[in-house]
Amino acid sequence: MTAAVHAAVAVAGAVPASSSVTPGVLGFLVFAALAVALVFLLKSMNKQFRKITPGPGPGPAGAATAAPDDPAKPETPR
Repeated sequence: MTAAVHAAVAVAGAVPASSSVTPGVLGFLVFAALAVALVFLLKSMNKQFRKITPGPGPGPAGAATAAPDDPAKPETPR
């Protein structure tokens, strides 16, 4: 058991120089996969935004002239 602990300490102590550490192929593949997923998500988002239609609301001129509802008058159920 103690031999395994000493071996783990020896391996942990052997830290490579920061100039020799690179992301490598795995880092590139992860980055490329994220980029491809982002492209598909953006295309899907644009597709969903095109489906949205603006509701009929007051135009810019009608918004200033519209009177608010009377807050003292209770609403009647329909």
